[in-house]
Amino acid sequence: MDINVRTLPSPLSAVLGKKLLLQGRKILHQQFRKNASSTALLRGYSRLVDDLLRQVWKEMALPSSISLLAVGGYGRGYLFPGSDIDLLVLLPAKGSSTDAVEDVTKSKLEKWVHLLWDIGLEVGHSVRTLAECTEESEKDITVQTSLLESRRLAGNTKLFSVFSQAMKTALNPQEFFSAKQLEQQQRHGRYHEATYNLEPNLKESPGGLRDLQNILWVSRASGHGKSWSDLVKGGFITWQEARLTKRHEMVLQDLRIRLHYLAGRREDRLLFDYQTLLAKEYKISDKPPRRAGELLMQRYYRAAKSVTQINTILLLTLRAEIFPDADLIPVIINNHFQKRGELLEVRDENIFRKDPSVILQSVLMLQKHPELKARSVTTLRALWHSTYLINSDFRRNLRNCTLFMEILCQPRGLTRELRFMSRYGILGRYIPVFGRIIGQMQHDLFHVYTVDEHTLMVVRNLRRFMASEFAHEYPLCSQLISEFDRPEMLYLAGLFHDIAKGRSGDHSLLGGKDAKRFCAQHGISVEDTELVIWLVENHLIMSATAQKQDLSDTEVIAGFAKRVRNERRLIALYLLTVADIRGTSPKVWNTWKGKLLEDLFWATRRYLCGGPNYVVGTLENRKIRILKLLQLDAIPAGAHEQLWSELDTTYLLRHDPQEIAWHTRQLYSRVNSPVPVVKARTAPAGEGVQVMIYAADQKDLFARICGFFERLNYNIVEAKIHTTHNGYALDSFLVLNPFKTVEQYRNVIH
Repeated sequence: MDINVRTLPSPLSAVLGKKLLLQGRKILHQQFRKNASSTALLRGYSRLVDDLLRQVWKEMALPSSISLLAVGGYGRGYLFPGSDIDLLVLLPAKGSSTDAVEDVTKSKLEKWVHLLWDIGLEVGHSVRTLAECTEESEKDITVQTSLLESRRLAGNTKLFSVFSQAMKTALNPQEFFSAKQLEQQQRHGRYHEATYNLEPNLKESPGGLRDLQNILWVSRASGHGKSWSDLVKGGFITWQEARLTKRHEMVLQDLRIRLHYLAGRREDRLLFDYQTLLAKEYKISDKPPRRAGELLMQRYYRAAKSVTQINTILLLTLRAEIFPDADLIPVIINNHFQKRGELLEVRDENIFRKDPSVILQSVLMLQKHPELKARSVTTLRALWHSTYLINSDFRRNLRNCTLFMEILCQPRGLTRELRFMSRYGILGRYIPVFGRIIGQMQHDLFHVYTVDEHTLMVVRNLRRFMASEFAHEYPLCSQLISEFDRPEMLYLAGLFHDIAKGRSGDHSLLGGKDAKRFCAQHGISVEDTELVIWLVENHLIMSATAQKQDLSDTEVIAGFAKRVRNERRLIALYLLTVADIRGTSPKVWNTWKGKLLEDLFWATRRYLCGGPNYVVGTLENRKIRILKLLQLDAIPAGAHEQLWSELDTTYLLRHDPQEIAWHTRQLYSRVNSPVPVVKARTAPAGEGVQVMIYAADQKDLFARICGFFERLNYNIVEAKIHTTHNGYALDSFLVLNPFKTVEQYRNVIH
C-alpha cells in the first residue's frame, strides 16, 4: 500500500501518523486474507513504512548532508507484520558520530525517533559515520550482513553512493563465506542440528528462512546476484530448482506472517498453542488418528527438509566459485567414483539414473574411506534428482538389500550417513514405513523431536556407546555393547521401535510386524529376526518397570525376567532403553532414571543366572557388601546387630547396600532414640539429595514430610517407607530440584 504523502497535512502529528499506519496495516491484512500472497504483503508493508518514514524525515528538516538507510531485513524491501524496522542514520565522515552531529541535528534526531515510536513504528536505529560503519562491519559479521542489504530511504544520495562503494570494497568474499558458514553451524547447533524440533523457529531453526537468506547473502557478497533468478542466470541452479526454492520460501513466509498475526506480535516459534489455530487458517481438518496440527507441521517439515537440501547444495556450489580448486587432480577410486580433495565425486553425473544401486554404494564409500569428508556438489545434485528411482523393484533387489545391511555393519560413519539418507529422502524411500513418520509429531511431555528425528537420535546414542571417547558417559552401556555380537540388530531395533507411530493401534506391535517384513526381505537369521521383533514390541517395558514398580519386590524381578527370558535380550533391551530415553529430549534423562534402569538390569541378570536361589543369594551377598562398607568406616564389629535385629528381609532387599551402610552408620547407636534423627547427603549417583528420617512412628508422618519438601520446591522422585519391629519409621527419600546443580545441593546440605 502506498501513501500519497502530498495529501498529508504538515507537520504530520503522531495521532494522524498512527491512524494512517493502523489503516494501512488493516488494509494489507485484509488483502492478505483475500489473496494469500505473502510477497504482496511483505512488499506492501515495507512500502507503507517507507512512505511514513520519508514524510517524517522530510518534515523534521534534517540536514541534507546525512542519509536515512533501511538495513537488515527491512533493507531487502520485505517486512513481516511483527518485525523490527532497522534503520541507519548515515553521517558524513567527520571523525566520530559524536563529532559529526551538531547539537541542533542531535535534538532533531531525538524528536524524530520519539515521533516514530509515538506513531507506532518499532524502529531499531543506529547513528554512524561512514568510517564507523566500516570499522563495525569488519569486527562483526552480523553488522556487515545487515549493511550489505542497505537501501536509501531519504537524505544525501551521494553519501549513500560513497557508503555503498566503501562496503563493497571492504567485503572479502572468502572471509564473508567462512564467517557465515560458521555462524550457520553455530545457529544449527543451538537447535541440536535438528530440523524437526516439535516447536521449531520458522526463522532460525535448520531449514528455516535464515538458511535461504544465508545463500543470498553469500551470493550477493561474492558478486553472483541477490535473487534466485540471478543464481539461475549464473548457472548455479536450474529454473526448476529456483521455482522449487521459491515455493518452499513462500510456504515459510506465509506461515510466519500468519503466526505474527495470530500472536499479535513478533513470534517466530511454532508453539503448540498456535499449531492447531494455524491449521484452521489453512482449512486443514483432523484425519484420525492424526490431528490437524500434526498435518500442518508435516507440511512445514517437508518444506524445511527441502530448504536444508537446497542450502547445502547451493552453499557448496558458491564455495567452489569463491574458493576455486581447479588445480585439484581427481584420484580414481573405482568405475563410479573419484576423490577430489576430501570430497567424493561421481565420474558420471548420470550414473545414479543408469544404475540406481550406486546410490547405496555412494553411502558405503563415505563409510569405508575416512579420508573422504563429504560429497561434491555434483554428487549431491545428482543424488537429489535421482532418489525417485528407489522404488519397489529397487527394494526387492538382493544386491541393494545386501548393500543396506553392509551400511549398518560398518564400524564408522553410520549416524552421519543415516542422517544424510534421511535428509535426501533415500531412507524414507528405501524403508517406506520410515517415510511415513517423517515430520510426524509426538504430543507428550517428553519428546521434543518428531518421530523420525527421535529415531535417528536413538541410533546415534547406540553408536555413541560404541565410541571409546564417550565410554566415560555410560560405562556400563559401553562395556555391554562392546561385547554384544552383531550390534547391527540393535540399530535395526532402533530404526523400527517407533516406526508405527501415527497409525491406529499399538505402535509397538505394528512396528514389530514392519520389522518382521524387513528382516525377511534382507535374509536375517531366525534368531536375530526374533530378537529385533521382540525388542520393537517390548521397547517400553524396561523403563515402565524401572520407574513404576518396586524393584525390591522379588516377584517384580521374576515377572520381568520371565518376559526377557535370556541374557542377550536383557542386554539388548537395556541398551535400547537407555538410548531411547536419551533420544527423547536433552532434559529428560537424569541420574535417578539411570540408576533405576541399572538396578533393574543387575537384579534381572542375577535372577537369570541364579534361578530359584536368587533371593537367598542376593540377600547374603548384600550383607557381605554392607559389612565391608562398614569396616571401611571403622564401625566396630557387631555394632550393626541391634539395629538389624529390628529390620526385616524386605528392608535389606529394597535398599541399596551403600544406603543401608549409611543408615547403619547413623543409627547403630541410636536405635531407640527419643528424638528424630534426620540426615541428608548428596545422592551417590550425583544428582539430588538423599534424606533419611528415623523417628517413632506417628500419625500423618509421611504426609507431613512430603509437605515439607513441596514447600521447598523439591520433587520427590523416590520414597521408601519402612516400619521397624520396635515401632520406628525409617523413611528414605531422593529429592530433586530441577534448578540446582550438584554444587548447589552440597551447599543446601551444609
